[in-house]
Amino acid sequence: MKAESFTRIVVDDVSKICATETGWDTLREATVLITGASGMLPMYCTKVLLGLNDTRDLNIKVKALVRNRKRAEEVFGPDLERSDFELIVGDVTDPKLDLGKVDHVIHGASAARPSEHNRDPVATLRANIAGTDLLLQRHVKAKTPGAFLLMSSSEVYGSQDERTTSIGENSYGGIDLLSPRASYSEGKRAAETLTAVYSHQYRFAFRNLRFGHIYGPGMRLDDGRVQADFARDALNGQDIVLLSAGLAMRTYTYVADAVLGLFMAWLHGKNGAYNVADGGGKVTIRDLASFFAAAAVPNVDVAYQDDPSEEGTFNPELVLALDSTKLMKLGWAPSTGLARGTARMVAHLREVHGRTGTPDER
Repeated sequence: MKAESFTRIVVDDVSKICATETGWDTLREATVLITGASGMLPMYCTKVLLGLNDTRDLNIKVKALVRNRKRAEEVFGPDLERSDFELIVGDVTDPKLDLGKVDHVIHGASAARPSEHNRDPVATLRANIAGTDLLLQRHVKAKTPGAFLLMSSSEVYGSQDERTTSIGENSYGGIDLLSPRASYSEGKRAAETLTAVYSHQYRFAFRNLRFGHIYGPGMRLDDGRVQADFARDALNGQDIVLLSAGLAMRTYTYVADAVLGLFMAWLHGKNGAYNVADGGGKVTIRDLASFFAAAAVPNVDVAYQDDPSEEGTFNPELVLALDSTKLMKLGWAPSTGLARGTARMVAHLREVHGRTGTPDER
């Protein structure tokens, strides 16, 4: 099995991000901690920072915090031998964790899979609240704390009016506080408040990045979200079976576009929250399935089969489509549409798993 961050798709994505002229020199000589580093978005952030050292000689030190060493080895492979990369194995909620000197933090450690929110909601809540609080406590002890970037989620918006078609950064709705599913959405809300109030009191830069539904290389096939399920079926040449009518609408964004958005908000934005979502990727789940079906080699079909046992694993909101106007005013523009992005994700998976006959992912 090939190291997941070394496929030609990931290498190409990272090269294109690093080639973007977006004020990278600000990060020269910095030490950056990335938590949850083997996850999809944090992995790409790690690869971009290392890529900046390779292409721009910025001498950035990357500290990657993970809970599972074996998983990190599968993701990063040869990167583990780099002098500018340090792997730290531990839990973000551990107060005894030694992270050493850090300038900036990209906090991505959180249970993201819906199945985990129901199976172990306490751990989900602790990672987002206790873990964030401990990181912030460490951050403010530095003489000159740098930026703190929190990977948040569209789920902070909760229930929206049924007439809503696009959600801005101030469109907060209600959440069922007593549902285990709330461990994620309320955890992210609390983490955002923690980041904001620590920044207010101790005067450092922060950004809360509210990602829509992200897909692409680095997403585990057992993730549990529909984009992972569809990609798995496309990889295996199986028909995609929807467990509902598939009419819920989401904003799907290719991972490389999302990561560039994070860096744009960091380097050009102001303290606060930023939606990170490709408006052109606003489709129904049914339509998303069709894109993945077309990316399969050979193409597969989409079928429907209601399964009441799946109730509670999906976000119940019909519309969770984000408005990223605020981020786009900083110069961010997603460039990978769904047809190309799903084909690139499937091509990446075929390379990782040694399959032949890759689709046209250009």
